[in-house]
This record gives sequence, structure tokens and C-alpha cells, in this order.
Amino acid sequence: MVFHLDKCIGCHTCSVACKNVWTDRPGAEYMWWNNVETKPGTGYPTHWENQKKFNGGWVRVGEGELKLRAQNRADAFLKLFYNPNQPTLDDYYEPWTYKYEDLFSAPAGDDQPTAVPVSLITGEPMEIKAGPNWDDDLSGSPIYAENDLNLDKLSEEERAQLFEVERLTMFYLPRICNHCANPSCVAACPSGAIYKRGEDGIVLINQDKCRGWRACVAACPYKKIYYNWKTGKSEKCILCYPRLETGQAPSCFHSCVGRIRYLGVLLYDAERLAEAMSVPEAALVESQRSLLLDPNDPAVIAGARANGVSEEFLDAARNSPVWKYVMKWKLALPLHIEYRTMPMLFYVPPLLPVMGRTANQIYHHDHQGFFSGLQEARLPLKYLASLFSAGNTEIVEAAMKKMMAVRYFKRIQEVKDLDPVAVERLMREAGTTPAEAEEIYALTSLPTMYERYVLPPLHREEAIAGTMDPEVCKGCSGFGCHPTPQRGA
Repeated sequence: MVFHLDKCIGCHTCSVACKNVWTDRPGAEYMWWNNVETKPGTGYPTHWENQKKFNGGWVRVGEGELKLRAQNRADAFLKLFYNPNQPTLDDYYEPWTYKYEDLFSAPAGDDQPTAVPVSLITGEPMEIKAGPNWDDDLSGSPIYAENDLNLDKLSEEERAQLFEVERLTMFYLPRICNHCANPSCVAACPSGAIYKRGEDGIVLINQDKCRGWRACVAACPYKKIYYNWKTGKSEKCILCYPRLETGQAPSCFHSCVGRIRYLGVLLYDAERLAEAMSVPEAALVESQRSLLLDPNDPAVIAGARANGVSEEFLDAARNSPVWKYVMKWKLALPLHIEYRTMPMLFYVPPLLPVMGRTANQIYHHDHQGFFSGLQEARLPLKYLASLFSAGNTEIVEAAMKKMMAVRYFKRIQEVKDLDPVAVERLMREAGTTPAEAEEIYALTSLPTMYERYVLPPLHREEAIAGTMDPEVCKGCSGFGCHPTPQRGA
């Protein structure tokens, strides 16, 4: 998956779509499988990035060797009964509703009746103190934004500048389960209830096997697994796999107003996973890239076929927008790769907060180069690097330069107010070409739904030989499938 942060408008449509489909039921009121955070900010649950508190993800203990932060063989059994690293309801928020009947049943009087907030868990009146997007749009900045752990990488001067009123800077960070290739939640589960599907890599929880021990909640560094207090089971984002199996994009993808989301196939070398995730932090992004395999390479194609990968999957991999953003253009980066779970959700860093201060000067060439303004950006590169490249500013800077080059390349075509020679030199410095810039622009600004979501066929009915009647099937790839004689569904 790829989320293009320059296009996110923070409307929360994705969150509401997911909530209405999956977590609008008892025990799941506080769950937001999809949420949109304002950065800088502490997020949901509060300070989920603080692994000194929650001990999520993996830690490197040697060359090619990783161990869980959350537990080891000695204390795993004891933590079934008491785990000090579990987030509490206060770290999320206590879900509430209102006593709307009071608006209709209140006796006549001089004052307007009000609906009192009551807890969805206890039913008792409560005072609302937090919510899933309590710090949205820098609301309560002194409490939330200024306590963002990623700001610790900045100097005091950079922190002070970031919160000046005239340059108050933010961007939106949508989050779902990363469906990691090296998931710590799977490794931590004592009952083996969590697994990664072989056919598509989606991480799921078998509700029949889950015993509610919540080791997965502590082990997930992104805190995208939740405990259902009603059923006593753990739950998480399932990437809407029933929709994927019928050729449809997940609900949050399909409903996205800004069209920031892309979905496609990535092939990777699973045998080198532990080795790749145990390199020093600064090298983790490149190490993850080295694991991703070129779907156009004849050797990769032959190996994939030998391992049972279908031709439809290979074709989807060759046309994958995720492959283009992550590997071909190297614009999309993983969130907190230092947790070493190898997340399979990538983000194109936001360009607008960077260009907001220097847009009028950045294309002028001086002795420091075309991109000297990046060092004076409203949103420091060190902050973005803390999120998307384990502190390696060079990787984030390279992505920024390429995106800026595309923007100025299109500007000389449409507005014609820049020096074409200067822009040509800028593109060379950014490592891109006019052809690549046009390709990036097309997939960023003008993509159709079928270009954003390149899905291989996952119809289970079709996967079983002889279950689809070709005379009945209309090829709609939707929920309107006609009954088949063999299965009746």
C-alpha cells in the first residue's frame, strides 16, 4: 500500500467508512482500525511511538538476529496475567454517546435541554477528556503537538520555529495496519491465532483460536491491534479482504476523498527477511528495498512460478503502482522502519509544508545548489526522517528533491514563469528525467481507480476448479456475482 500525504486533506472519511463497516458494534466502540492523525502530535493511542513505554516491535541483538521487545521465553508466560506494557483505555479514550432522550423528555423550563454524555462501556455520565482525533489540526498544541516524540530529534531552535504562529506547520498521517512482512504480533501470539495469509500477505486473527491474552497488542509497535472487551478477543484491520476477494478496494481506499491511496502487489525474498531487518537503523530503508524483487526480472518470474505464484499475480506485480512509488521512483517510504517489522504500507512524504516557506526562491540556483531551501523548510527534514527513514535525512531529501523537480517541470509547461535551463539542471540534480516526471505526475494527479488499485483476481470460487460457470459469470468482479450451480453462491 502507498499513502500519498501531499494529497490528504484530513477529512476522516476513511475512518468513518471503516468504522461503519467493521467496528460499529459493542466492544469495538473505541477501535479505529483506520485513523488520521495530525503531525506533529501524539497520535492514537497517545504516544503510541514511545517504545520505552510499550516495548513494541523487534530489537537487534546481533548480525541477522532479532528478538521481540515485548517478551522473551522467560517472561512470556507471566505476562499473560499481567503485562505492564499494555495500553490502557486512558491511552485510547473512553467511548461515549449522549442521552438524546433528555432532549425530548425534559420538562418545560427557561433553559435549553442538553444531552448529557454517557460512557458506552459503563453507561454512567462522564466528562469527555479525549477522543481518537483529539489533537486534530493542532488542537491543544501545548499538550499534544509539542509532546510529539519525533520532535526530540530537532534542536531547540528548530522546535521553537516549528510552533511560531506565522509558520505553524502540520500534515495529516492516515494509519491502518501495515500488514508487515515481519510482524511482531504474529511472533508474540501464544496461541498461534495470528497469521499472515499466504495468498496475499494480509495479517489476520483467527477468532476461534484467540484467547484474549493480548500479547499481540503489546508487541505491535503501531498499536493497530485492539482488545474487544465484549467478546474477549483481539481484533485488527483485515484490509477488507472480503472486498479484495471480489475485486474491490478496501472501504477506506474506496472512500478516500483525496485519492491518496494506492494498492498493488509487491514480491519479496522472505528467506532474507531477518537478515535485512537486522542492519543498522540508517540502512534499514535500503535494506528493505533490497528485499523487494523486480517483477520484470526473468529470474524473479521463474522463481515466482516455481513457488506457485499465478500469472495474474505476476501481471499485477508488473503494473503495481506500489512498485513504482517504492522501487522505481523511490518516493514512498515506510513508517518507523526502526521497529524492524518491515511494514508493507509506504508513505510519500508531504511536500507542501516543506515548500511553504521557500517556494519562490527554491528554484534559483546559488552556490549551495538548487535545493538549499530544503534545509530551511517549515517542516524540518529531520522530523520527516524520524518518521519515514529511521533518521536518515538523505533518503527523505532525495524523495523531496524528485517531487519538487516534478512540480517545477510541470510549472514551466503550464505557467512558463521559470527558466527552462535552470529547471533542466534542477531535474538532473534530483535524478529524474522528463519522461519519469510525466509518469509520476500522471499517477499522482490523474489516476483512474484501476490505476490506483491494481488487484489480482482473488475469487475463491474461481480458484477451485470447475466452480465458475462461464455462461453465468458476467465478469463484473463485484458483489453482484450470480449463483453458480456447483456452490450456490
